[in-house]
Amino acid sequence: MTQPRLGRGKLGGHDRSIQGFNGLVSATHYNATQAGIGILEAGGNAVDAGVAAGLCLGVVQCDIVNIGGVAPIIYREAATGRITTVAGLGGWPKLASVEHFRAAHGGHIPAGILRTVVPGAPDAWITMLRDFGTMSFGEVAKAAIGYARDGFAMYTLLANSLSKAATQYARWPSSAAIYLPNGRPPLPGERFVQADLGRSLQYMADQERAAAAKGGRAAGLQAAHDAFYRGDIAAAIVKYHVENGGWLRADDLAEYRSEVAPPVTTRYRGMELHTCGAWCQGPALPQVLKMLERDDLAALGHNSPAYIHLLTEAVKLVFADRERYYGDPRQVDVPLLELLSDDYAALRRGLIDPNKAWPEMPPAGDPRSRRATTGGAMPERRAAVRMPEQDTSYVCTVDKAGNLFSATPSDGSSEAPVIPGTGLIASGRGSQSFTTPGHASMVAPGRRPRLTPNPAIAMNEDAMLAFGTPGGDVQTQAMAQVLLNVAIFGMDVQAAIDMPRFASYSFPSSFEPHDYHPGLLKLEDRLPKQTAAALEKLGHKIEWWPDFTWLAGAVCMIVAERDTGLRMAGADPRRHSQAAAV
Repeated sequence: MTQPRLGRGKLGGHDRSIQGFNGLVSATHYNATQAGIGILEAGGNAVDAGVAAGLCLGVVQCDIVNIGGVAPIIYREAATGRITTVAGLGGWPKLASVEHFRAAHGGHIPAGILRTVVPGAPDAWITMLRDFGTMSFGEVAKAAIGYARDGFAMYTLLANSLSKAATQYARWPSSAAIYLPNGRPPLPGERFVQADLGRSLQYMADQERAAAAKGGRAAGLQAAHDAFYRGDIAAAIVKYHVENGGWLRADDLAEYRSEVAPPVTTRYRGMELHTCGAWCQGPALPQVLKMLERDDLAALGHNSPAYIHLLTEAVKLVFADRERYYGDPRQVDVPLLELLSDDYAALRRGLIDPNKAWPEMPPAGDPRSRRATTGGAMPERRAAVRMPEQDTSYVCTVDKAGNLFSATPSDGSSEAPVIPGTGLIASGRGSQSFTTPGHASMVAPGRRPRLTPNPAIAMNEDAMLAFGTPGGDVQTQAMAQVLLNVAIFGMDVQAAIDMPRFASYSFPSSFEPHDYHPGLLKLEDRLPKQTAAALEKLGHKIEWWPDFTWLAGAVCMIVAERDTGLRMAGADPRRHSQAAAV
């Protein structure tokens, strides 16, 4: 049987996806999707639309995304075929001290101002507009400014999130004033306003407009950038840090530039997979797929016990390598070529027993010496104080020309304080660093945390595909399952997204306090009970998620066919996601 085209389904049907021949947007919130569509309708390209949607996510999903947070991006330019990544992730301030965390906090990185790394998202958005966009910052920020200044309708998922974190927000008056208006969490249906945030974005747009009138578009974009990193916003951030014992200073902000680099590119069964570098967990996705390249996954049966077991064990092995090797390549020697080699994948694949689950995270491998395991010490078993809840969003866009944009903006708002008068949090992504001596993602001045957000692009001879998801450590697992649903099981885009999911937690969490749940495997409730029983016999510790839980990620995906020009998009019903076409 001929393999179906990506995203069309086995019978060539694609009725459940959003379709079109011009531009499409898929994002984890409907307001962001509509912001992106509005830009496409106004003549903007995929970058303009993606940045507009990404900024909007920082307003309407303010519990899990922040304008002053992170924004890793991967982009394919249609005219050249070139694929570019923009890190959108800042490093630790120059004053940061791992010794302080060890001496004063028992090796933990506590919630609050000391988690701050240099905000990367504003620079990433403006870098993309400068290099690949056509519109001004003010034009693409218009929807985000409006939703912040005038408010939007509070929805249940956000209301529940703010209510659950009410105690955390109450720790800082500047945060409580926004997220606990009138002294309480907002209720569904109420208007939710973030006036200071609207003013900050408007300030950036005003600075841009004044500079552009004299020096043109490039000067305007630079002025919008400087408004954040050198102007009044930077001054407010630095003032708050100086007065409250933080480490961020003016030179940390003024010197920041997002790394722009080629993607990590691998092949899987005739498909090219492009991800961001090892400063995030992006390479874990191709590492998982390469380990399974010689397995007949279709013969195992979709979501059969054997299939779930095999994919889960591969994830455990890859995440053991992630724990051992992934870190900021500017400061850490990451053996990425070896980790992604065919020989190493085969060695690690040999450690998977079809009849027995690893009871905990396996030992890391030794890719440089071509050994299946290092024989090194296992990670410290930290008490499972709580299951950290994943925080992130996602957006992908395509325009009429075929430019393809994929971004995963992130940073929650409950674990670090709002900078007074700005409405934004200076990125608290230091929560994804470690203090363990020798750890590849250990706190160090200038070093970037090992980020979980990791947008991706895949392609074969027929089509190009942009996809990603929120979900912390679930991201790689959800992305792998949806991609395999499309590429191996021949599902249409929306069906691939809707299928029930599973996720392992048998490794130290990427988030402080780095909880570790050896053997734990979560299943969405639509999976059969007999499947769970079979997995338990193999040694997995099964816990159930409710159906369509937001904890299983919220994958959004666009497929663009090369020859027909047809574009198909899907959006995950597990959150308030939406796909739309021009």
